[in-house]
Amino acid sequence: MLLEINPTTPEPRKIRRAVEALEAGEVIAYPTDTCYGLGCDLFNKKAVDRLYQIKGMDRSQMLAFVCQNLAEVSKYAVMHDRVYRILKEFLPGPYCFILEATREVPRIVQTPRKTVGVRIPNHAVALALTAELGRPIISSTAARHGAAPDPDPREIELAFPGLALVLDAGAGGTVPTTVVDLSANGVKIVRRGAGDTTPFEE
Repeated sequence: MLLEINPTTPEPRKIRRAVEALEAGEVIAYPTDTCYGLGCDLFNKKAVDRLYQIKGMDRSQMLAFVCQNLAEVSKYAVMHDRVYRILKEFLPGPYCFILEATREVPRIVQTPRKTVGVRIPNHAVALALTAELGRPIISSTAARHGAAPDPDPREIELAFPGLALVLDAGAGGTVPTTVVDLSANGVKIVRRGAGDTTPFEE
């Protein structure tokens, strides 16, 4: 189901409707500051399984935590001073940072390396969703593996028929986030995307 939403001042009743779907264990599509994402409740194992199934994604592929703010990030990722300074400078923004996971991270979404990818999108709808839900949304780009993201929410609805809801905030981007690994001592660019990678070049 397609639900139009204001991209800059999202209507609270529409955010609540999307959050009710998340709380019921459903998977939704929603806008971010880069591409549309597919998301579900981090703590609902069936919903996480469903997200992998809907996207046709291999279990080895990492899902990102979409968080409301740095305080929420710190519950799920180890925030050393160096990490905190970097995240404070670049978030909210078009980046996903891979960090060392804390014990709060559910086992189903932990990697063998005990790391977690965290995002704080610079988009009012995504931030309103996490605020209303009260915990992170576990998320992945709304695109098949190897395919370019579709900017049209109507096409996303057709491409992923298992979705409970698509929040339509207009055309999305086609370039996914830049992924930067901060889990070791150094800085490693895993994927070059919408964010400027110059500050992370060695």
